[in-house]
Amino acid sequence: MSERIRNQSLKSKVMSAEEAVQFINNGDMIGTSGFTGAGYPKGMPAAIAAKANEAHARGDEWAVKILTGASTAPENDGVLAEADAVSFRSPFNTDPKMRAKINEGKVKYTDIHLSELGMYVQEGFFGHMDVAIVEAVAIREDGSVVPSSAVGNNVEYMDAADRIIVEINEWQDLELEGMHDIYRMPMPGSRVPLPICNPGDRIGSTSIDVDPEKIVAIVHTDGPDRNAPFRPVDETSKAIAGHLLDFLDGEVQAGRLAYDRLILQNGVGNVPNAVLAGLEDSKFENITAYTEVIQDGMLDLIDSGKMSFASATSFCLSPDAAHRMNQEADRYRNHIVLRPQQVSNHPEVIRRLAPIGINGMIEADIYGNVNSTNVAGSKMMNGIG
Repeated sequence: MSERIRNQSLKSKVMSAEEAVQFINNGDMIGTSGFTGAGYPKGMPAAIAAKANEAHARGDEWAVKILTGASTAPENDGVLAEADAVSFRSPFNTDPKMRAKINEGKVKYTDIHLSELGMYVQEGFFGHMDVAIVEAVAIREDGSVVPSSAVGNNVEYMDAADRIIVEINEWQDLELEGMHDIYRMPMPGSRVPLPICNPGDRIGSTSIDVDPEKIVAIVHTDGPDRNAPFRPVDETSKAIAGHLLDFLDGEVQAGRLAYDRLILQNGVGNVPNAVLAGLEDSKFENITAYTEVIQDGMLDLIDSGKMSFASATSFCLSPDAAHRMNQEADRYRNHIVLRPQQVSNHPEVIRRLAPIGINGMIEADIYGNVNSTNVAGSKMMNGIG
């Protein structure tokens, strides 16, 4: 771990997750890393769940409040839900076990626009933050933390928390270092326009500067992200992709778009991935992306030379694509930047760059209103991207 933990004074903080859970108490507000199944803690959730189970076996109440970047994974949200270790969850969840607890009323939940939660934490709207648990690839000599495959709300949580637990995940390629662009949003009232005129513009640093004194534990892990394979492109997905590509061609003919000036924002799923695959054989060149997540199709477009740059806050890759990223992160650093989600999802930047957004939905009405979060008016599905 010597190449991963370069600050000598912090090496004494290395311990197991079972030891680090001493810093987690009943009722704590915890902010964790993690966004669309990438960069979430791999060791601490199980240790927290075990502590909750022990307390419940004694007849004691024990639960914590959890804020994340977005969705995580079964070994995070799932194990915590099974242990009834969570009393409140926000802003986005896709785990079926946690969703069941939410819809049964056992876990309080609020879905919040993903660009806003960090600001609410900065302003103290959710109360005091006790602990931040963040996955990283390294801690530098100055004590700054290099995130892993997702940035999410890491900056705001680490700034607000009394105690920080860093998980150093050796599965994550160390060559991710340098891919991040960490910009700390000023408080409301002191904000200025973000100087992002193109998806590839860098405006911050490559690590998160924190007070090393706040780091109370460093936990070693070596586990993969939740990398679910995308289904092969079926005829329906191919047909939808064809309609969208026809639409883009029509926008060029109407003079609202150009074949060398396409900026994309893609949601996660098989249909958006099929659209990206279709772009490989299109007339579009020098494609860029200003989006939330980077999935397989974007790596393929970068590899083919069709996409020059992609900006996001996280990856959402299949196992094969995640392996490719870990093998070639030093090359992809020239084409990819990972930002805090207050920046990647910032409405002003998005409106100014004017990307074409391709996203899924549960339903829409004839007036163009879209429902992406609720089923039958009362059941929660995921949240607002």
